[in-house]
Amino acid sequence: MAKQLRVGLIGCGFMGRTHSNAYRRLNNFFQVEHQAVLQAICDTNEPKARAYAETWGYQRVETDWRKLLDAKDIDLIDVCVPNVAHHDIVVAAAQAGKMVCCEKPLAMNVAQAEDMVRAVEMAGVPNMIWFNYRRVPSISLAKQIVDEGRIGRAFHYRATYLQDWTISSDVPQGGDALWRLDARVAGSGVTGDLLAHSIDTAMWLNGPIARVVAKTETFIKERKHAVSGQVEPVTIDDACMFLALFANGSMGTFESTRYARGRKNFNTFELNGADGSLYFDLEEPEYLQFFEYRQLATGKKTESHLTGWRKIHTTNSEHPYMSHYWVPGTCIGYEHTFLNALADFVEGLEKGRTTVPNFRSGLQTQKVCDAVIESARTGQWLDTGAEA
Repeated sequence: MAKQLRVGLIGCGFMGRTHSNAYRRLNNFFQVEHQAVLQAICDTNEPKARAYAETWGYQRVETDWRKLLDAKDIDLIDVCVPNVAHHDIVVAAAQAGKMVCCEKPLAMNVAQAEDMVRAVEMAGVPNMIWFNYRRVPSISLAKQIVDEGRIGRAFHYRATYLQDWTISSDVPQGGDALWRLDARVAGSGVTGDLLAHSIDTAMWLNGPIARVVAKTETFIKERKHAVSGQVEPVTIDDACMFLALFANGSMGTFESTRYARGRKNFNTFELNGADGSLYFDLEEPEYLQFFEYRQLATGKKTESHLTGWRKIHTTNSEHPYMSHYWVPGTCIGYEHTFLNALADFVEGLEKGRTTVPNFRSGLQTQKVCDAVIESARTGQWLDTGAEA
């Protein structure tokens, strides 16, 4: 019989749906020894949680997350609540001996993230942060190409993450739906929400970001608060741009905003090296673009009248994760990135190896995010302290 991985998921919003779908479909697509069991869903809104349990098949509902930590029928706590609550839940779950998975960003700041890493490492519990974009097959293929040495010495990395959903001044801040616009709950705006993804991907592909200088902007200074009904100052960053120096000597540019009209989830990166370049756009996730410039044994370069960018359709069985899905030429979607991440985590449990990105990975990204926010405040170049 399969080993059970009994899940207690905290928070039944958008991210909870993506995780629940991954748990339900794990054994349909991946031959792992564990079977995910949706044991309990927890949310302070009991009617919402009960409807959620009925939709997704959770066996019971709780309104106090602490009850999940005392439950003997819960193996893994999955944290899908606003950022302000991550720290307390993670630390308590680790101390209770539970495995812990947590949505990004890991914490409100570096101090909290360090505490969380310390908690899971002292307890020796498996842990993962849901930087799901690493599990896009095209991005995983980019990592493979870099690891094969096909890019050579890196010179430039540039990333954008653009959306447009907060342009209207009528959009309120706070509450269950719009807590990302309230710094007291989110910690930061696009830096922690969007650029955290860009930073994690960049450091996975190109190594630690050593130094940054940043500029942020809040375009709409006041919004009505969804809870209080009062017009209050907006304290999150609507847009952020920063320059980066990587530990390997390459240079980086990062830009993120929620004010790019027409951009819904425009997450791109380009890496330029001595021997090649890579380009990816999340709005066309089934493609990875690759330019190769290699030295032949004759000493001649491969450039010729046929040289150019390759647009690789990453749907073949030899591409990362794709052997678990459909026939070549058919695509997988956003939801599968969470399924791939979960499968890697479970496989790590079964093979006794650490799965990354774990909480220590999340701490390194948090260090860069904090340095970006502080640099935007002071206007100075700052060391991040991020490590490999």
